[in-house]
Amino acid sequence: MEHKQFKGHVILLPYPSQGHINPLLQFAKRLASKGVKATLATTHYTVNSICAAHIGVEPISDGFDEGGFSQAGNVDFYLKSFKEEGSRSLSQLIQKFKDSSTSVTCVVYDSFLPWALDVAKQHGIYGASFFTNSAAVCSIFSRIHHGRLALPLTPESKPLMLPGLPPLNFRDLPTFLRFPDSYPAYLAMKLSQYSNLNEADWVFDNTFEDLEGKEAKGVSELWQAELIGPMVPSAYLDERIKGDRGYGSSLWKPLSEQCMEWLETKPSQSVVYISFGSMVSLTEEETEEIARALEESNLHYLWIVRETEQKKLPKWFLESNKEKGMVVTWCNQLEMLAHPAVGCFVTHCGWNSTLEGLSLGVPMVGVPKWADQLTDAKFVEEIWGIGVRAKEDEEGVVRREELIKCLKEVMEGERRKDIKSNANKWKELAKKAISEGGSSDECINKFVQHLMAIVEQIN
Repeated sequence: MEHKQFKGHVILLPYPSQGHINPLLQFAKRLASKGVKATLATTHYTVNSICAAHIGVEPISDGFDEGGFSQAGNVDFYLKSFKEEGSRSLSQLIQKFKDSSTSVTCVVYDSFLPWALDVAKQHGIYGASFFTNSAAVCSIFSRIHHGRLALPLTPESKPLMLPGLPPLNFRDLPTFLRFPDSYPAYLAMKLSQYSNLNEADWVFDNTFEDLEGKEAKGVSELWQAELIGPMVPSAYLDERIKGDRGYGSSLWKPLSEQCMEWLETKPSQSVVYISFGSMVSLTEEETEEIARALEESNLHYLWIVRETEQKKLPKWFLESNKEKGMVVTWCNQLEMLAHPAVGCFVTHCGWNSTLEGLSLGVPMVGVPKWADQLTDAKFVEEIWGIGVRAKEDEEGVVRREELIKCLKEVMEGERRKDIKSNANKWKELAKKAISEGGSSDECINKFVQHLMAIVEQIN
């Protein structure tokens, strides 16, 4: 990939968790494929887990270089430290390139880290905020930040009605907004995304026009974003970035090879793939209910249970279900979802997982646990029609009978055809958005042209 003309240098700064590194790293690859020099700046603790062709990787500090967030042990403490140490080390990184032939043109920062915009402005360079949530969720939080909505949101009797959004019932709202006292540090971080957003030169969101154009337009007077998603590796969409089959970042060791070998032995669309992502932690009771549902459904399954969660698996389950299923600690989720044997994705409905399932046309069973997952699950079932949402009981647990009902509905029931048809429709629309001339591709091209104009002005 040779590009003689310097089209600008972008530093991309993700919040250091898997679900934030992946989309920003993918955006870096999109920019690099268009001739922009892209450097991912990530914490010392995560820097060695990243390896992507044509992308520079540089360490910055969050103050906990040996163990990251787990070393801090407290959200408030960690975020304060990251702001202080991150600002200092990001500034040093920008300075490092200042006198080179590839000085930094713009910092694209995770919206969770608004202090990065202040650093960019101190150096006289451009800053762009990158949102890793859906436009619908950003719409709600931006209205709260601007005082258009008051907390807690309690529409128990009638749905919340907002411009551009469908009616949202109490169960569809992010947990931080229903119970603001439950996660005060996370809520503060979510609202701080908008604190200096009016000073950003660009705002990007990992979604696309056909999927959430209406939702983005409904809040455009407060939150004007360029929709540049889905940020999913190119091999599963437009195939324009050679060899781009994974994000190039894994904080855990994936066991993809043995999963693929196992899937090869299973009939088409017969396997339930289950993963609750990198953050969700189920209780023993919830884990037991899923295990019972899988046993009683008699379906093939591939269940991702992180190493720290393995102790919650019932002993009887591991011993008695070797024929029907497989349990592994981590894998390349995209490869699994793309495999013809997989017929259903049981997901927590984190935004990355939702976009991956949608982009690969896999019907979903949503089992959202907290934060924005509840809103995403509403859209999966009611708005896009690409899956069903499992109902919790009064104790907040999805019981085996409910999960079996959902699995049967998506894998075997009358609605299966419609769900699969919708899933295929959205798969094509996702591909169209990021392909040459698509809505997201045009937004990225516009950004690259701006960068080139800035470089020409400087030179």
